[in-house]
Amino acid sequence: MTRLLEVRGLHASYGATEVLHGIDLDVDEGKVVTLLGANGAGKTTTLRALCHFQVKTGGSITFRGDRIDGKSTEEIAAMGIGHVPDGRGTFQAMTVEENLRLGCHARKDKAAVTSDLDRMYDYFPRLKERHAQQAGTLSGGEQQMLAIARALMGRPSLLFLDEPSFGLAPLVVKDIFAIMKRIRTEQKVSILLVEQNARIALQLADTAYLLETGRIVKHGPSEEMRNDDAVRRAYLGE
Repeated sequence: MTRLLEVRGLHASYGATEVLHGIDLDVDEGKVVTLLGANGAGKTTTLRALCHFQVKTGGSITFRGDRIDGKSTEEIAAMGIGHVPDGRGTFQAMTVEENLRLGCHARKDKAAVTSDLDRMYDYFPRLKERHAQQAGTLSGGEQQMLAIARALMGRPSLLFLDEPSFGLAPLVVKDIFAIMKRIRTEQKVSILLVEQNARIALQLADTAYLLETGRIVKHGPSEEMRNDDAVRRAYLGE
């Protein structure tokens, strides 16, 4: 099995406040890894640190065998890492299709871009229906779909997803995770998922890490984590 992302001793801080205290995690090619934890545990900071976005970092981050911890956010994205941040981050005044094309603005393969655009509309039919609509007029679920599709237009081999279910109705969440399962299978995209809904995250993921106050306190196969009494009590409500 090919190791895609290897993180060792990752520290992250906002100014003088350290949030991550030397965490280790791995993502293998073609796999989904979820990072679980309570609010304030450092989950979003982990994704930001891996992208070198808005945080000061220390430690080793290796992607496809190359160190990326000293690279800029733009360089990391160009290497094949997509990031769907919390809050979705769509460009509200632009149309759905303009947002999607912005996700691949650096690509020169126009025919392949058109093919990928059609593929995104196949995954997310609602976006096709609203392709000429301003992103700011979409529902929360549609904006989340747009954020994911825009990241995929860059053809990443690794996708960071930050709280994709936040604020969405259960049926919308179910639809989005079903689409992510399909994308994972068809596109062979590896995913590092931060998700408050531990139950649905563990259903999608192969491996889970539990983060508490900036430290990894437990990790293992998702099925093993689902059956862990402490995880079940604290995060699954059982």
